[in-house]
Amino acid sequence: MAPPESPGADGHRVRCHLDRLLEERGLTLRALSDMVGVSTVNLSVMKNDRAKAVRFSTLTLLCDALSCSPSDLFTVEPRSIPDRPGV
Repeated sequence: MAPPESPGADGHRVRCHLDRLLEERGLTLRALSDMVGVSTVNLSVMKNDRAKAVRFSTLTLLCDALSCSPSDLFTVEPRSIPDRPGV
């Protein structure tokens, strides 16, 4: 049986690295919003790990604008295995 999931308070282990990519490229959220046609509010939700889903079309636009791959933009935190005393 697989170990239990260990999601954060947000219910998932996917983390967005949009803030790091923007900083590395000298871009603001507003500039990226203008480039890809996604609202700054929606980009902020994504950047702060509050997004519930991302459309492939949005992901493609972001990757093209930032010259990155999805794995640069998102990572999945490893599952944590709870301590088991006596094992």
